[in-house]
Amino acid sequence: MKLDAIDQTLLNELRENARCPVALLARKVGLSRTAVQARIARLERDRVITGYGARTGAAHEQSQVAAHVMLTVGPKLSGPVEAALRRIPEVRSLLSISGAFDMIAIVQAGSIEGLDALINRIGLIEGVERTHTSVVLSKRFER
Repeated sequence: MKLDAIDQTLLNELRENARCPVALLARKVGLSRTAVQARIARLERDRVITGYGARTGAAHEQSQVAAHVMLTVGPKLSGPVEAALRRIPEVRSLLSISGAFDMIAIVQAGSIEGLDALINRIGLIEGVERTHTSVVLSKRFER
């Protein structure tokens, strides 16, 4: 779906603050509240917007250990590996990549010990041939 400049502005604003009042969004894009509500409804219906979430604060983030777990996956096993990773709540995101590895799992655990157990659990998934983990030292910004 091709988005016009107004749709893109609405998406950017909602990414920054999903709780932004429609009246404020309407002022920012120069449309009526009704028109903005209709655009947001269309973006949701067309699955451009698939949900709204909560970002955690610095205190919570500092209590967590985040890591990028790079995975090498056996031939034709990416589907089952993805399904297994999807069932692990500590796996926040899964990316398919080019290069020496096939996937990167963005993970978060409550402690180093928890991260170690999580990496071991991921390594035991049928189809995962190899992992390489980089622990996130700090998050500079997030959009």
